[in-house]
Order: sequence, then C-alpha cells, then structure tokens
Amino acid sequence: MTWSAKQYSEFENERTRPVRDLVAAIAQREVHLAVDLGCGPGNSTEVLRHRFPEAVISGLDSSADMVAAARKRLPALDFAVADIAAWNAPPAGKVDVILANASLQWLPDHATLYPHLAAQLAPGGCLAIQTPDNLDEPAHRLAREVAADGPWSATIGAIRHNPRHGASDYYAILQPHCKHVDVWRTTYYHPLAGASAVVEWFKGSALQPYLAPLDDAQQAAFLQRYEEAIAKAYPALADGTVLLPFPRLFIVANR
Repeated sequence: MTWSAKQYSEFENERTRPVRDLVAAIAQREVHLAVDLGCGPGNSTEVLRHRFPEAVISGLDSSADMVAAARKRLPALDFAVADIAAWNAPPAGKVDVILANASLQWLPDHATLYPHLAAQLAPGGCLAIQTPDNLDEPAHRLAREVAADGPWSATIGAIRHNPRHGASDYYAILQPHCKHVDVWRTTYYHPLAGASAVVEWFKGSALQPYLAPLDDAQQAAFLQRYEEAIAKAYPALADGTVLLPFPRLFIVANR
C-alpha cells in the first residue's frame, strides 16, 4: 500500500484527539526513552514529546512519505522507515514508553506481538496502544460489499482487514506480562462535511487495501459507488454535516 501523509493529515485534529486521550492516561513518571511505533506524519509523536519533553523520543513507520512528513514536523527527533513488526528495543536498554497509535491493527498475531512489545519495556514502563474498533461499522461493511460487487471483485473482493479483538482478549493477552492493564473503549463522533468527507477520511486509512490494487479509472468508479452507499448509511443533518461514529479501543499496560 502507498500511504499519503497529506491524505492522512486532512483530518489531523480528529485523528489526533484519541492519541491525546491515550497519552494523557500514561502515569506520570520519569521517562528517559520512548518510541512511537507507526508514527505516521508525526502528530502522535508530537503529543508524546509534549507529555515527556525531557525524554529521548524516536518514531518508526513503514511509509517513507509518512516519515518524511514527521521529520519535517519534528526535525530534532529521530525517525526511521522500518517494519514495526520487527522492532526491538535498542541494545543500550529497554524503553520507558512504547506508543502505538492506530498502527497495530495493520499487523497480525496480536497474541504474540503484544507480549513481545511488553518485553521491550523497562520495569515500570508503559505500553500505550489505540486501535480502531470499527470493522462492524457501516463504513467498513460497505467497503467490503462494494469490493465484492463490481468489475473489480476478482481483484479485491476477498480483501479483509486483520481481525480485531475485544477488551477481554487483550487483557488476557497482556495480564501475564504486566503488573497493571487498563483497557477501555470510546466512540468519537466526528462532524464531517457530508458523505464525500467521510470517503476522504477513509481514503487515508481503511480504504487503502481496496484502492491500492486498482488503476485510476477503477479507483474512481469504486469511490463513486462507495460514496453513494455512505450517503445512505450516514444521513446528513439539516446543515449537511455527517456525524461519523468512530469507536476505538485503548490499552495502557505497565510492566
């Protein structure tokens, strides 16, 4: 997939609000080393830096475009293009905070990944994770339906996002490895300027696996059909605003 920092940042205020809530839930402590896994264009890293200004903070992302945007935004910090699934703490020592904001849902096998990340923490360190919990929302369901019902069905009809798990699953995964695990779910309601804005939102994230294999003409046709379905599923208010419900799952776990 080709990620666009510009597309993703179009709704930066809305996308950054959950990570502000997540980072605010990290217990105040002395933090020497922190990492942002899946840093995107640096908006989440900036929140982390504001919370822990004395810490050495780095960011990783698989997208060169995202990392370029993050470096431009925060030139004093260290960013790298890397596979976050293969990340390990530096040889010099464990890290105090691992932040993963809306990134780990793209990776499989959380039953192995999450304990691995917890093991990279220093004693008392914090693993802070936020993942969208919206696979059953209309926006995702309609993407699957449009993908399966069109001239592109042979190419993208079988595409599925990685499965998401519930709060009790993640608690059970992390509890044996952490002293304290806090899990909660929040639904945000984002006011957007009509169905076209909802489509633009998901073009920067959830629609990427469907759009990437299509040529320009197919992408345009797919998006037109998707927008028509979105307009029915998310009726506009009297002023044309669409209130987009967006549930997210949060985890703050301390080793």
